[in-house]
Amino acid sequence: MTATRGHRITVEQGTEHVRAVHDGQVLAESRRPLVLRETGCPVRYYLPPEDVRTELLAPSDTSTHCPFKGDASYWSRPGAADLVWAYPDPKPEVAAIKDHFCFYATETVAD
Repeated sequence: MTATRGHRITVEQGTEHVRAVHDGQVLAESRRPLVLRETGCPVRYYLPPEDVRTELLAPSDTSTHCPFKGDASYWSRPGAADLVWAYPDPKPEVAAIKDHFCFYATETVAD
């Protein structure tokens, strides 16, 4: 956990079954997501690379900086720029998310 001036981030091992689908194609599916909760942001699921169909994604030139997590790299699909991001070298406080993929749109699957 990290907290700075009222800003807080927690990363926990989740047990949810989550899936990322774009244009009817499953891009990722995991039963072992990392759950990241950050002040002022929606809950995000960071999925292990083994659970992501990276062959369906193309690296983007986009990068962003988060003062709490570090520098993010992005991946795209045709017609969907910067659909996915990851932190290849996150800040130590959130080291667990290293190289895990996060999708803007994930759904929780009821088993």
